[in-house]
Amino acid sequence: MKLTKPEARRFLLRHQCLYPPRRLAGKHEIMAYVRRVGSVQFDPLDQVGCNPHLVLQSRVKGFRPKMLDELLYRERLLVDGFDKNLCIWPVEDWPCFLRNRRDAFQWFDPDQPGFAEAEAHVRAVIAEKGALCSADFEAREKVNWPWGPTNAVRAALESMYFQGGLVIHHKVGTRKYYDLAERHISQEILAASDPHPDEAEYLRWRVLRRVGSVGLLRDRAGDAWLGISGLKSVDRAEAFAALTASRELETCEVEGMDFAFYIRRQDLPALEPEDCGAPQMAFIAPLDNLIWDRRLIRDLFGFEYTWEVYAPKEKRKYGYYVLPVLYGDRFVARVEPKFNKKTKTLELLNWWWEDGVKPNADMKKAFRQCVKEFMAYLGAKDVVYSSDYKGIKL
Repeated sequence: MKLTKPEARRFLLRHQCLYPPRRLAGKHEIMAYVRRVGSVQFDPLDQVGCNPHLVLQSRVKGFRPKMLDELLYRERLLVDGFDKNLCIWPVEDWPCFLRNRRDAFQWFDPDQPGFAEAEAHVRAVIAEKGALCSADFEAREKVNWPWGPTNAVRAALESMYFQGGLVIHHKVGTRKYYDLAERHISQEILAASDPHPDEAEYLRWRVLRRVGSVGLLRDRAGDAWLGISGLKSVDRAEAFAALTASRELETCEVEGMDFAFYIRRQDLPALEPEDCGAPQMAFIAPLDNLIWDRRLIRDLFGFEYTWEVYAPKEKRKYGYYVLPVLYGDRFVARVEPKFNKKTKTLELLNWWWEDGVKPNADMKKAFRQCVKEFMAYLGAKDVVYSSDYKGIKL
């Protein structure tokens, strides 16, 4: 199979429900999307919503954060878990991550003094009182923790969560409230055995899932493979060979690119062209599935993106919280937004056009619609521009 770069770009965007953006509707289509890609990455920073909210607002017409909260904490169809770092994934995938939960047992040095007692205390109190956060417990002695010494209660909560004894019941801002897993996940799911009997089959499942998380991947190291414990380059190559032999993956060539690409067989229908109407614009999340492999985005779209939020100010090329701007099948700009929750004002602090982009009337119209949709998602009542937006004015 051979694809031109435009064909490969449009396949990726169709697979990610971004061609056009905001093409989905309702919670059932949110679930369909998450099941397709496996996981949506979580990050707690909230400049204009946290990362999963930004992922969904660009795909779901009329998306509001409470829709995701309901799927996570009321309907329990999704769970906060670990995949590519912290992620949100369907609850039915719980048995598939059994190895992760077993490995987590050793992360927290469970044999150190005071740790077992703290876990027993935390479990007993939550069993009696229901969902609690770390602030609801009296402080205990410090224990070792992967990120440095911390209160034994906090370490116990984290340990029990990563091992699967606790789940996140709800969040208030960034504060997590934990409850017993058996109160919110069915016994059938909790008791299910690992569906992957050996390590090789498990790694094949992880590779296949990760290809689907993006849509199009190469057998090449990069951030798209983060979070798969034990996956070495030789294991990845063996998994690709086995999945290609079983025809769960198809190989393809993309013009001007040296590496072979892989597509899940089930995703091939997204290769078919479709009429998407006039190009639409969307602000894309900094940890969006589409850009998990940033070298792929650079090679395929000609767009270099680094999330600079953790870089020192003097080393940033653009700004603190800058989002890619998608228009049709191209990245045309970057935007630095901020939401003032007190005044309900969306502040568009900066805007940078990509080289060679010349905004026309259609692009300006798409920009206005994008801002309108983004304001509705945030619940913003007003928008303030801190520059003339280099050719776009409302």
